[in-house]
Amino acid sequence: MGSQRNILVIALLFVSFFIWKAWEEDHAPKPPVINQLTQQLGEDNPTNSAVLGKTITVKSDVLSLTINTYGGDVQAAQLLKYDQTLHSGTPFQLLKSTPDFVYIAESGLTGKDGPDNAIQGSKRPVYQTEQTEYVLADGQDELRVPLTYQVSGVSYTKYYVLHRGNYAIDVQYDINNQSESPIDVSMYGQLKQTIELPEDTVTEGGRGGPDVFRGAAYSSSNTNYSKYSFDEVKDKALDVSTQTGWVAMLQHYFVTAWIPAQDQNNLFYTRATANESQATIGFKGESTIIQPGNSQTISAKLWLGPEIQNQLKETANHLDLTVDYGWLWFLSQPLFYLLKFIHSFVGNWGIAIIIITFIVRGILFPLTRAQYRSMAKMKLLQPRIEALKERYGDDKQKMSAETMAIYKQEKVNPIGGCFLILIQMPIFISLFYMLGNAVELRHAPFALWIYDLSAQDPYYIFPLLMGGTMLLIQMMSPTPATDPLQKGLMTIMPMIFTVFFLWFPSGLVLYYIVSNLFTIAQQRIIYWELEKNGLHEKKKK
Repeated sequence: MGSQRNILVIALLFVSFFIWKAWEEDHAPKPPVINQLTQQLGEDNPTNSAVLGKTITVKSDVLSLTINTYGGDVQAAQLLKYDQTLHSGTPFQLLKSTPDFVYIAESGLTGKDGPDNAIQGSKRPVYQTEQTEYVLADGQDELRVPLTYQVSGVSYTKYYVLHRGNYAIDVQYDINNQSESPIDVSMYGQLKQTIELPEDTVTEGGRGGPDVFRGAAYSSSNTNYSKYSFDEVKDKALDVSTQTGWVAMLQHYFVTAWIPAQDQNNLFYTRATANESQATIGFKGESTIIQPGNSQTISAKLWLGPEIQNQLKETANHLDLTVDYGWLWFLSQPLFYLLKFIHSFVGNWGIAIIIITFIVRGILFPLTRAQYRSMAKMKLLQPRIEALKERYGDDKQKMSAETMAIYKQEKVNPIGGCFLILIQMPIFISLFYMLGNAVELRHAPFALWIYDLSAQDPYYIFPLLMGGTMLLIQMMSPTPATDPLQKGLMTIMPMIFTVFFLWFPSGLVLYYIVSNLFTIAQQRIIYWELEKNGLHEKKKK
């Protein structure tokens, strides 16, 4: 009955975990109200900017950008190595600007003399370019795209610098002040997105699995990583002064982020439009004064791409935390690197999941073995415990003391099973998040009918196999439950879990199937050893 009780406890912990997650989202602390500084950045409508400027196309080997010369903003971005949907052959659209949905990356120069300073009533600059299309050539590692603008004796050159194989873009302003007065400018970068998704939007993966967060996030000197939901943006805007960090917009598998210069004070802010249809998160750098006859360069980085952990980590501190592994990220990250290491040898993410499952369960095998031996000994001690109950009756204190004395004499730990569960649960949760959020599993085939480990099994075979193996584990238990309530719960638990897993990404379900098969083999081995050593009652024929 101990193994069945453990299954029941794990199931209850599983449900409790998701209840806690829902409570955490609803009761997250709210940030302070923003000050008036961010109002300097205005309320440009990106869908109207095309009337004032033209668009140019910029392509590297991994990115295709559409940049509007009005303001020099990125109005569209495609990821050339990722399909929009499985086998579609159409690049994934990360940024876009259409009448029904806006998601763009804006940047400019504000401050007292900034050309993007909306507080003075001026329009944004219209940049000039020599070409309408820029392409990273074969054998070329870097593509520099210049956009130029001149006004009142000051020339501004805004560069987009793309690198081969990299989703991090350098956005650089070269400012040459040939006027007779000093100028005061500050760089800003912001991400603007429509809050409500269009009705025809295709979601990633299955409907089950880890919670998929879509919204803003930031990192600062005091906070390594913090989500910032669209509801929070609408309720109370962000206002953080920091020297390090970044601001970002997140969705399943992909992230857009501005990383300002890390050697200056930056203001991180959010705001929502008056009708609360769009949300913005951005940064505003510190003031830069350029004397007459002098030049100055101001720059920031823009990440547009998938949540590739090693590249994110190289781009900015803590940017890899945007791969949302939950509060056990410190376990999920090493598990992912182990999974990636295994994949480098086997070349199939499904096989890598099978191998990592055996590794994790193999590491826990000594603890599981000790747990079953402890349960077997406790079962053999039950006649002596029952005798103590008859001897001491209602004297619970004496009964407890004598029981503990027996446990100590026989070297039995009555909470050994709970200890194993407490160790297993963090590993279980960290694997759950890791397998559900790793972009490497997106559109990754396994075998036969499983063409995408990030999507649900189209024929529900994996969930049925998971439920069947869970039921088999219960049937193999040598001591079936006798309590009617527990027996009823144990009977319906495989059915409940099967329904849960119908919409889980198939990579997650594969892990649980293999884990259950390992448990079945493990139980056979451990029970055989216990019977051989006389520590377990043999089944009656």
